[in-house]
Amino acid sequence: MGLIDRIWIVFAALNGAVAVGTGAYASHALAAQPQAQEWVRIAGQYQMAHALALVLLVALGGRMGGGSKGGLALRIAGWLFVAGILLFCGTLYALATVGPLPVPMTAPAGGWCLMLGWVALAAAALRTRG
Repeated sequence: MGLIDRIWIVFAALNGAVAVGTGAYASHALAAQPQAQEWVRIAGQYQMAHALALVLLVALGGRMGGGSKGGLALRIAGWLFVAGILLFCGTLYALATVGPLPVPMTAPAGGWCLMLGWVALAAAALRTRG
């Protein structure tokens, strides 16, 4: 397993833990703030799903071979998932706890990263022989 694979697994594991923790936080600390609670709930769902997707990419990369065209598409998908988690989920967590960020359009940019990550995963499957 290469360095990037290990980094992604650590990132995925930590994001899984954060998603669980923020879910508990939303249930208890944000009970009186339904909009904030909803933002945290949505962010946690997307964060957990894409943390698991990163682990999947590592597993698939081991089967496809990192040097193949499909392997490159998997790497692109992984980095897009990382960026999407940080931008999309991070923005929603910020909205729920501290308010709007000074940089506009971070949540939509993160959403695009997540969607493009899934497209890159599809491209990886199509570019892999086997």
